[in-house]
Amino acid sequence: MDPTTDNAAPTGDPAAARAALEALRAEIAKAVVGQDSAVTGLVVALLCRGHVLLEGVPGVAKTLLIRSLAAALELDTKRVQFTPDLMPSDVTGSLVYDARTAEFSFQPGPVFTNLLLADEINRTPPKTQSSLLEAMEERQVTVDGTPRALPDPFLVAATQNPVEYEGTYPLPEAQLDRFLLKLTIPLPSRQDEIDVLTRHAEGFDPRDLRAAGVRPVATAADLEAARRAVAATTVSPEITAYVVDICRATRESPSLALGVSPRGATALLATARAWAWLTGRDYVIPDDVKALALPTLRHRIQLRPEAEMEGVTADSVITAVLSHVPVPR
Repeated sequence: MDPTTDNAAPTGDPAAARAALEALRAEIAKAVVGQDSAVTGLVVALLCRGHVLLEGVPGVAKTLLIRSLAAALELDTKRVQFTPDLMPSDVTGSLVYDARTAEFSFQPGPVFTNLLLADEINRTPPKTQSSLLEAMEERQVTVDGTPRALPDPFLVAATQNPVEYEGTYPLPEAQLDRFLLKLTIPLPSRQDEIDVLTRHAEGFDPRDLRAAGVRPVATAADLEAARRAVAATTVSPEITAYVVDICRATRESPSLALGVSPRGATALLATARAWAWLTGRDYVIPDDVKALALPTLRHRIQLRPEAEMEGVTADSVITAVLSHVPVPR
């Protein structure tokens, strides 16, 4: 084998990569019913090297969704249940003394995976929550002064319950801003719920995805080819200005105590590019920005208490901003 081939630039057909990622939706649907928008959001996050906050009541298949995505992409996945007594080393790993060698060796924690499901992240104290910040931002973990790189791709999918807040530690704004998208997982429609129960009556076992027929339809190589294609997607100056105007408008909203930061504007531009490429275009249009505005921005703004009391929501504020900011032609 030619030793230079190992260092050659990866190759991949963007059209084939797009087809493979589009096939994810149908493959995951073999295990998860009616969550197409969440699947799309997770794919967008993978394309943008971002992370996702999943919000939904218990029992709406958040864990199954991540496991199915990992199976369809042939990626490694781990789950951590965040509890009040969880320590940072339980997530990142720690040095362990080996009596045989009389030396300390690093024992990797569950963060060393491709898809990490951080279940009920707001149930653990800020010290443990912060253990994920370096991993999410720098894609590495530092233990005893030694940085250790995480696998690529790497995505944190953190869940939180939108109803029960007793005994929780709300995520600070700086940590929320690290999540590329906040996806809401709704309760299924009547027909979707009937389909779920029918599958279970026919013997579906959520712990056995292979028996459910979920097979790898895309690979990490497809994902890398797709990322390069997304990076080449054209963004006109008008679209860039449109994104900036949307984010600046949130800072002037009377309903908000905190508007979208420049990091949020960068995130919206990135997700719009990924969505444009997924829909088959090599350029971004205003509709791409509008399509990703809610999941990209809803967790980056903070309502004023009086607006909250009046029933104003983050989504309604962003929707109002989108309706008022002039759309480029």
